[in-house]
Amino acid sequence: MLSLDIELIHERSPVSAVMLFHGLTGSPFELRKYAKFLYEEGYDVFCFCLPGHGSHEIDIYNVKYRDWTNFVSEKYRSLRGYYENFYVGGLCLGAVLALFLAQKFNTITGIICLSTTLYLDGWSVPKYDFLLPLGLNTIIKYYYTFMEREPFGIKNLFVRKKIARLMQNNTVALDNYPLSAIGELLTLSKKVRCSIKEINSPIIIFHSAEDDLTSRKSADFVYKNVSSVHRQKIILNNSYHLILYDNEKEYVYKKTIEFLSQTDGVKHFERKRMSVI
Repeated sequence: MLSLDIELIHERSPVSAVMLFHGLTGSPFELRKYAKFLYEEGYDVFCFCLPGHGSHEIDIYNVKYRDWTNFVSEKYRSLRGYYENFYVGGLCLGAVLALFLAQKFNTITGIICLSTTLYLDGWSVPKYDFLLPLGLNTIIKYYYTFMEREPFGIKNLFVRKKIARLMQNNTVALDNYPLSAIGELLTLSKKVRCSIKEINSPIIIFHSAEDDLTSRKSADFVYKNVSSVHRQKIILNNSYHLILYDNEKEYVYKKTIEFLSQTDGVKHFERKRMSVI
C-alpha cells in the first residue's frame, strides 16, 4: 500500500498552507491530485498518512481514535507557526479530524470538509448495520470486516473500474473496513458532534446527495450546528463518496479555491483593521 506523506512546499513559502487528511482505510494517494491543484494555486500543502494506515495491514486493527487525534494535533502544532493562514481539511475520516482540530485550536483559518462521515448511514452500508453496537462491544470487532464493494465510492463507471483495479492490487487503500476501526471512527464522530458548537472558523462543506457511505445528514448537521459566521454547504448531485475523483471533481476544485481566496482576504482584512485600532 502507498504510505508516503505528501508535502508540496514552494521554494519561497507563501503565507498560506493547507493540511489534509485521508479517509478510513485510505492513504494520501486519494488526496494527491487535489493537493497538487492547491499547490499550483499557490498554497503549501501537507497530506499525512494517519496511524494504522500505510504500513502493515494488521495495524488498522489496533489503532485507536486517540492515535489519530494526537497525531493530527502534533502535525498542526509543528506547522502552524510558519504560516499566516493555515487551513485544515480532509475526506471522510479526514474531515472529522479537521473538525476535531477546529474544536481544539482557535487559530485555524478555515476548514474544508469533504464527505464528512459523522454517521455511517449511506445507501450501500449493509442492511444489518443495526447489529453494529453488538459487534463493537465484543471481541467480534477484532475479527470481522466489511469488504469494500461496488460502487467503491465512485459513480463514474470509467474511474470506478480504475479504482477497483488499484484496490485489487492493494496499492492505494485496504479493500475492507475492519469493524474495530469503524468503531473508532464512530466514537470520534460522536465526540465531534457533541462539541460541534465550539467551531467558529470559516468552513466549506462538500457532500454528495447520493453518498454511498454517509448520507447528507452529516453535512447538514455540521452546517446547522457550527458557530462559524462564514459557512457554506455544497450538495453534489452527480457523485458518490469519493467526490475528489468523481463526476464533479472540477467543481469541487473550483469552489475550494474560491473559498480559500475569499477567506484569505477576510483574514488579511481583519488583521489590517485590528492593527489600525
